[in-house]
Amino acid sequence: MSHDDVPATRQTTPVDAIAERWVDTLVELDPLWATWLGRTGRTGEYGDTSPAGQAAYVAAATSTLEELHATAAVDSVDQVTKDDLESSLALDLEYDAQQLHLRDLNVIASPAQGLRDVFDLMPTETEDDWADIASRLGNLPAAIDGYISTLRLGIERGVVPAKRQVSAVAEQCARNAGPEGFFAELVADPAPGSGDELSADLLTRLRTNSAASREAYLGLEAFLRGELLAAAVVDDAVGREAYALHSRRFLGATVDPDETYAWGLDEVARMAAEQEAIAGQIEEGATVARAIELLDADPARQLDGPEALRRWMQALSDRAVAELGATHFDIPESIRTLECMIAPTHDGGIYYTAPSDDFARPGRMWWSVPLGVTRFTTWRETTTVYHEGVPGHHLQLGQAVYNRATLNTYRRSLAGTSGHAEGWALYAERLMDELGYLEDPGDRLGMLDGQRMRAARVVIDIGVHLGKEFPGCASVPAGGLWDYEKAFAYMTDNVNMDESFIRFEVDRYLGWPGQAPSYKVGQRIWEDLRAERARRDGESFDVRRFHSEALALGGVGLDTLRRALLA
Repeated sequence: MSHDDVPATRQTTPVDAIAERWVDTLVELDPLWATWLGRTGRTGEYGDTSPAGQAAYVAAATSTLEELHATAAVDSVDQVTKDDLESSLALDLEYDAQQLHLRDLNVIASPAQGLRDVFDLMPTETEDDWADIASRLGNLPAAIDGYISTLRLGIERGVVPAKRQVSAVAEQCARNAGPEGFFAELVADPAPGSGDELSADLLTRLRTNSAASREAYLGLEAFLRGELLAAAVVDDAVGREAYALHSRRFLGATVDPDETYAWGLDEVARMAAEQEAIAGQIEEGATVARAIELLDADPARQLDGPEALRRWMQALSDRAVAELGATHFDIPESIRTLECMIAPTHDGGIYYTAPSDDFARPGRMWWSVPLGVTRFTTWRETTTVYHEGVPGHHLQLGQAVYNRATLNTYRRSLAGTSGHAEGWALYAERLMDELGYLEDPGDRLGMLDGQRMRAARVVIDIGVHLGKEFPGCASVPAGGLWDYEKAFAYMTDNVNMDESFIRFEVDRYLGWPGQAPSYKVGQRIWEDLRAERARRDGESFDVRRFHSEALALGGVGLDTLRRALLA
């Protein structure tokens, strides 16, 4: 689809107005969205996390969907908005009908993390900023209580998470609430960015409310270890029906899980063969394990300490922005700033947060370094910087925020799926290989290591949740159904990561069905779309134009993306 027929600044349409009202509704129902968007007001509050809050969301989604159905699109931009928002709302209502919100607990992206994670995005430059933090700390106990009431309703209705997730999240709660945990550290030495001291009253309120937040997380831990753990199920698998919904939710597309599982197995084998070929370039006749040993021992590829890691990430990111912005992409000035950060948590994740809608908060790449990890190797992480930064998440999501003249707030900042965003980021890694940025055999082996991991988790995720027969790996023979230990063995045989990373990753797949495969499946769909456009356009195909048109759409589900780019 071309946007040539869309004016640089378009008049707000009835569909745009519905989408804008939906964003306002989300902010009203859950003020965490205000922080995400960089909006003022209510940034010291939480939404209603109880079953009543879910009922209010469902009522709002239902009325918005009905309004969209009754409103005609007036141009191509409208059609994409309408297509995507209708699909998203309908999926949310299906999710509610299956009561899956009642078992919303996992090790990475459930309210147990989200209620804390929002503090990472809150500004700390002024006394007013710290007053907002104090207010949110004071409101957190009620949000925890509401979340507990939702999970308790799940117990009553028999819709509960797996015991493995409950135990792991209880441990996270204990760490957050500990004397050296997040809440204690947050208020240990608070000060505005100007360096001025906070007022005595505000300091007292911060510390009092931080203590209350710690108690709230200890209360959540006690509930998890007591009531929920006793009621939780042993089986990690969610089953085919629930899995299909989870998969659609994370892709914005419908795929055949059985065909995707078979494709994942083939991808793992293909990545392994590519790695073996690269290993021979690092040392003649070397195995992949030997090549990794050599790379890890190379002093030129080592970084000592999180601050050295942050500085290296920043330098590599700045170079990518400068060079790609001069050659392969049109990168607006407002998104040329990308801050590389060490996260205040220690869960092992690497993630990106988009700029606020006014760019007052820039895009940021975060690394949550596990406790005790002090040495890092650049060969593993070069491709990660491209994935999270440019041309990955930052270019994609920052460009969407930049396109204010064409895209409404929903399309700029809230729409889309992990299949769209993470699929693009994996596509971006391969693109950097195409463009010659991974010519160093070590850096290319690192990219392949990451791609092989993403392929392996397609197999693990679908295999466990659909109860498939285990295909075997180097350390465990084929046979029997997938389970945690087989998933751990398969992951260990296919990636080169510390055991703590692997265990966290496997826990994540088992507790967040459909999300992990969305990366590699999303990449597959992006690559298929590019190939289809190239086939259709023939000699006139321009990959830079393809990228520009795709990024101009903002966040969308992958079915919407396909319809838009191939219309």
